[in-house]
Amino acid sequence: MTELILNEAIYKRIIEEEIPSAERFLWIVTADIKDMHVIRGRRSVPFLAVLAELVESGVAVRLLHAKEPGPRFRQDFDRYPVLIESDLFERILCPRVHTKAILIDGKKAFITSANLTGAGLGAKHPDKRNFEAGTLTDEKQHVAPLMEWIDSLYLGEFCGRCRLRAICPDPLDE
Repeated sequence: MTELILNEAIYKRIIEEEIPSAERFLWIVTADIKDMHVIRGRRSVPFLAVLAELVESGVAVRLLHAKEPGPRFRQDFDRYPVLIESDLFERILCPRVHTKAILIDGKKAFITSANLTGAGLGAKHPDKRNFEAGTLTDEKQHVAPLMEWIDSLYLGEFCGRCRLRAICPDPLDE
């Protein structure tokens, strides 16, 4: 299955349906990360609440992003101690990351133009959202190599020869 998903349909399909369905692990790779909110019942909550619930249910979550999030994200992050205390939540910064992808249980991959922001993936009004596109696939010939590549980024395989090392906040090979 390969499915093209556009604009606000990304929110419903990926944020509401696919991400909560993760059972073993969820990997999110994004260049930009902001204090994205999602609809829960009649109110809006930080997306970090979704990640915290997944971690509490035993799902391992990896978040790989290119720059430090803003103050609102950090403030909300502190509201979810499980994200700080649990070994199931890992967050890595790499200034070279420009990829936007979500891997779910090693079975599905969403490859997209959208960053992990309200305008990209979140619950923003359609007239305020970015124009975004993405492809959801469960085809092993796409999911497996993407997963291996993201894992190599996460494990610091490229850190030793990286030319942005001087500005990297946390080289993984040290």
